[in-house]
Amino acid sequence: MTEQGFGPRDPAGALLIDARGECAGSLYRGVFDAELATEAAAMPAGATARVCEVSVRREEADEAGLTCGGGAEILLQPLAGVPAEWWELLGEGAGVALVTRLNEAADQAESVIVRAVDAPATDAGRRAAELLATRRAGRDAIYGESGLLLVEAFPSAPHVVICGGGELAKLIARQAGLLEWEAVEVADAAEGEKALAAHRDAACLVVLTHDPGFDVPVLRFALAEGIPYVGALGSRKTQARRTEALLAAGVNEAGLARIHGPIGLDLGARTPAETAMTICAEILGVLGGREGSAMRDTKGPIYG
Repeated sequence: MTEQGFGPRDPAGALLIDARGECAGSLYRGVFDAELATEAAAMPAGATARVCEVSVRREEADEAGLTCGGGAEILLQPLAGVPAEWWELLGEGAGVALVTRLNEAADQAESVIVRAVDAPATDAGRRAAELLATRRAGRDAIYGESGLLLVEAFPSAPHVVICGGGELAKLIARQAGLLEWEAVEVADAAEGEKALAAHRDAACLVVLTHDPGFDVPVLRFALAEGIPYVGALGSRKTQARRTEALLAAGVNEAGLARIHGPIGLDLGARTPAETAMTICAEILGVLGGREGSAMRDTKGPIYG
């Protein structure tokens, strides 16, 4: 539920403990597995949830391969308390969140499924929609109308639609793969629109082509569909040409402002591989609502 320390970690990490105490999955590289198995076995009959506090010293963290030591509050919840539909939706790759209501003693829980498209107008619903919009798994504990709530979001992975081919397109797709995103190269506007429509909830558009018959229609379509990231490669002159063409095609100033062009973060990239990295970094920042500042110049949680 909450944590301090450890450094970068998988926000979607979860651990399954069976009746024999055997563990499957990954949570902090297994450093707490034995302790959590003991805690799970000690849960009283009829209890639906339990929060336990765990911590690890620096030497234990080093042995487990963690960046540093730390502590965390872990929610233990029997599978019976999780709706069966939840597992089906995760298996389909759907972007969904699970909201678990805990009482003050944290020994009872009730979980409900929340989708971004029909999230309820509650504190938990709004927070679930915010987390799903980042296209990255995340958790948050908040106090809502009905008490303490745990929000666990498992969005669909970003689906990068790359318009145009060549070396840069392949490098962007490779970089996306390292991030466990999906990526597809398309050869014309119709194929691009089809790919965006098929993955509307998770799509991100990267336009590499300079062909007005390709880039203008697909950019216009992406803006009309509300695709969260729309980026276009090209010089200042190419960007100006696109702007004029998009205005003539009916795109308004607000729509134009949503286009990231020239594309990518300004990190001094020169090679195609470096450029691909800056483009994916910009996508990551936009989806997460970040500006791409140096970590030392920011405040708040690190790697949060």
